Amino acid sequence: MAAANQGAHDAHATAARAEARWAWIVGAIILFLTGMVAYMSIHWALMPPTRMETIDPATLHLSGEFVESNLGTAREADGSVTVRLLASQYAFTPQCLLVPKDTPVRIRATSSDVVHGFSVAHTNVNMMLAPGYISNFATRFKDSGEFLMPCHEFCGIGHAAMWARVKVVEQNEFARAMAANGRASCVAR
Repeated sequence: MAAANQGAHDAHATAARAEARWAWIVGAIILFLTGMVAYMSIHWALMPPTRMETIDPATLHLSGEFVESNLGTAREADGSVTVRLLASQYAFTPQCLLVPKDTPVRIRATSSDVVHGFSVAHTNVNMMLAPGYISNFATRFKDSGEFLMPCHEFCGIGHAAMWARVKVVEQNEFARAMAANGRASCVAR
């Protein structure tokens, strides 16, 4: 009987040591994660995002990069493409974006009235557009084709009809479209 009690006591002591070890490991993980959260909170409080750009939504259509003549797709000096887009109730301007396949694309967009958002089907493009702020997104379209671009943030009674298209074409076809007027659009094609 004494041997049985001794064996039970040894098993209990072994289990207690294992539980204590796991408690220390879990405690260390929690302490580490709490430290990470504290560090990042202090870091972001002391160093706000430097790429935040603001714009006056009441005057953005009068001058600057979001006037109607600047909207759409333009080729940059480094060979990349910049798409400028304006969202307003209940339309995107332009309604159809023409972009080249396998080329770095930078999307710069804003809203003139309420919060909008959009995603391009079958791609990684997903943006939120808040009035007064310029949103930026860098991507590269791997596949040719035409993709839907719905507004995914409820913006009012006409939200369900707020759609646009992105047409991804081969680079030589894009170059021909750009040669015509310096800005590419699949609407003018």
